[in-house]
Amino acid sequence: MAALENLNRGGVVFGPTGINGEEEEEEESAEVLLSVLAQHGQVGLCFYDSKDSTLHYMADTPDNHELHLLARVIQEVSPHVIITSAKQERSMTRFMQRLASNPDYKPEVVTYPYVDFGLEVSKQRLLSAHLPFLPASISDREKISYLSSCISVDSPLMLRAVGALLKCLDRRRVGVELEDSSVGVPILQFHTYTLKGVVYVDRDTYSVLQIFKSELHPSVYKLHSGEKEGFSLYGILNRCRCKFGSKLLRQWFLRPTQDLAVLHRRQEVIRFFTSPRNSDSLSTLQSSLRNIRNIPTLLRRMSLSHTKVTDWQSLYKTVYSAVCIRDTVRLLPQSIQLFRDISEGFSDDLHNIASLISRVVDFESSVTENRFTIKPNVDPAIDEKKRRMMGLSDFLTDVARRELEHLDARIPSCCVIYIPLIGFLLSVPRLPSMVEKEDFEIDGLDFMFLSEERLHYRSQRTKELDDLLGDLHCDIRDMETAVMTQLQTTILERSASLYKVLELSAELDCLMAMTSASQEYSYTSPKLASHRRITLTQARHPLLELCSPVFVPNSFQSSESQGRVKIITGPNSSGKSIYLKQVGLIVFMALIGSDVPAKEAEIGLVDGIFTRMQSRESVSVGLSTFMIDLNQMANALNSSTGNSLVLIDEFGKGTNTVDGLSLLAASISHWLRKVPGAVPHVLLATNFHSLLQLGLLPSSGLLSLLTLETAVDGDELVFLYQLKEGICQSSYAANIATLAGLPTSLVQRGVEVSELYRTGRTIKRIDKTSSDEQANRCKCVVEKFLGLDLEDKDVDLQRFMKEELLPSGGELLHRR
Repeated sequence: MAALENLNRGGVVFGPTGINGEEEEEEESAEVLLSVLAQHGQVGLCFYDSKDSTLHYMADTPDNHELHLLARVIQEVSPHVIITSAKQERSMTRFMQRLASNPDYKPEVVTYPYVDFGLEVSKQRLLSAHLPFLPASISDREKISYLSSCISVDSPLMLRAVGALLKCLDRRRVGVELEDSSVGVPILQFHTYTLKGVVYVDRDTYSVLQIFKSELHPSVYKLHSGEKEGFSLYGILNRCRCKFGSKLLRQWFLRPTQDLAVLHRRQEVIRFFTSPRNSDSLSTLQSSLRNIRNIPTLLRRMSLSHTKVTDWQSLYKTVYSAVCIRDTVRLLPQSIQLFRDISEGFSDDLHNIASLISRVVDFESSVTENRFTIKPNVDPAIDEKKRRMMGLSDFLTDVARRELEHLDARIPSCCVIYIPLIGFLLSVPRLPSMVEKEDFEIDGLDFMFLSEERLHYRSQRTKELDDLLGDLHCDIRDMETAVMTQLQTTILERSASLYKVLELSAELDCLMAMTSASQEYSYTSPKLASHRRITLTQARHPLLELCSPVFVPNSFQSSESQGRVKIITGPNSSGKSIYLKQVGLIVFMALIGSDVPAKEAEIGLVDGIFTRMQSRESVSVGLSTFMIDLNQMANALNSSTGNSLVLIDEFGKGTNTVDGLSLLAASISHWLRKVPGAVPHVLLATNFHSLLQLGLLPSSGLLSLLTLETAVDGDELVFLYQLKEGICQSSYAANIATLAGLPTSLVQRGVEVSELYRTGRTIKRIDKTSSDEQANRCKCVVEKFLGLDLEDKDVDLQRFMKEELLPSGGELLHRR
């Protein structure tokens, strides 16, 4: 042990990692438990992630009566278990009822008595929590001082939620179900969780903009693991080299921010790496990032003493690569905040950890024996026992030769072997005459067992060897395990440095991933400011441009007092929906710090992206398509502010034309009548041309009318996909129907009916005689009948009926 402490104070020696091949990280099922308490308009919550044994807490935060903030947290965290008090305010009760009615997400809800959320009880539970990163000798007073620096004591609701969470963890023994009851659920790190400054983006918006898209994994071997990322914005930007980089990038996507300081921090790193002269540094760092392994899982196994040989390899490789990253970054401009944080944050603890592992762990021998073994000169007592073990081979051969001299002459050979926990045994071959168990008896020897046609005995000499040499194998194993335990304790006490590596490496990985995408797809860095304008020059759709051989860029401009509400008309398939999604995606990309697909971009403050573009029609939802559309529109009308972006596509189509048109006109008028500072950026696509032709909207400088240009070449409609000011006078439905493959006769009849309807004329049926024709025919027949002279004997009334009525008027008579 003293030797290990001396090594701990020694220098750092870096060399080859001694690790052959890539070790596949083991996937472990994780469970997230969230505890929440809501009182007097405040919400306090915390959650525990069993995958990395981290407790996340959010300071007490104001929330509205609908608990929108809590809903956003649950959407982002997706807890498996929600813990709350049995005594709740009405707002929380209603929230839990709404959550239970959601068919797509069914977490387990655990309610505890209100007393379990007591403040003092919670503090005691926190004080008694299993914190492996703290020295075992720390006093309660010191622990209180430390915990007060880790977790906010000014948030009583959150602290009470922590107490209930710790109770649930202990009852369920999360992650330590198979361990001894004395082993507590480990907490390896406290982490602040916040939604402050987060841009509002709901599930429908994520879906319709295709920011995420889950698909079933194509590999039959990975069907159990669920889904993989499909063709989506996250899919094309995620070039991360380490697992936790991908995880952090997903968090950024789920948490777009208005914080300009955070966005500028990300942008300056991306701008640095997009410069061609820095490509070598980019490649070097990405190569090192590949070796950053699952640090939380490694530390968790250490806290439970479940460390495997591969874990030691992964940890050494991670620490060694972290030092390489730090050395590389120290050569880069320290004016960039992230580079400065890495240079300072990757502390000398990494040197010490790398030095300890390198000088203590014998990787080659550990792999061979499939257990933790140490190098020579670490512990003299272990070295001595190993030397005795190495000399045993020749010694035991000599003992076996002397034993053979006293055995029956029929036994040709023997050897002395050592079996852990049993000791030294004399092994002889089984003779043909040895059939029954009684035949195994040999004078002076105690029969032990038969294995692989060899008989094993204990002799007086082997007993003396047991007394003389003891259980060397077990002694060495126990002593090396003790060294491993001390090494684990030393590393756990420095776990904060390893978590810092993970945090900063993941951020660096995300930014270099977005850099690679920016270089490949020719993105540009947007200008971010605190004004309320959005200007995009020659903007492109980041997904469609990868699928379409030709993509026509379009610009977008929305100032503080002009063009805030844009109405786009145009034929179906002209690109209206794509344009709306394009603007939404570019604004979203800017709010996560990414470069954007445009020639130039200037984006002001945006606090939310609202959409009414696609219905979530489902049998399980229990709502009509139109009702879902109304819910989405109501959310945009009620929740958007002057800094929001609202995208609306074909609202009102779910009901009859007059009602749908009226609701659309009323919604737009609602925004246009607001003071300019309260009007969001509204981008609306519609085929209700009457909205403009009938003058249903108030005149306002905030209103801008746009259309997508088309050209008609004979009977063929050509889409130019170019945005221009103006109104589309025709929907070109007939041309589009022809393009879609509808029969020509059907399309022509549709045009005819449309024209009659538009001009207010009677629409005549073509599948049967019209009523006018029938009336004229009847009049003609009556006139001929009245012209007959019935007194004239030459008049054949029967022939008249047959010729005038039956051949052409049979149907008429039948109808009458």
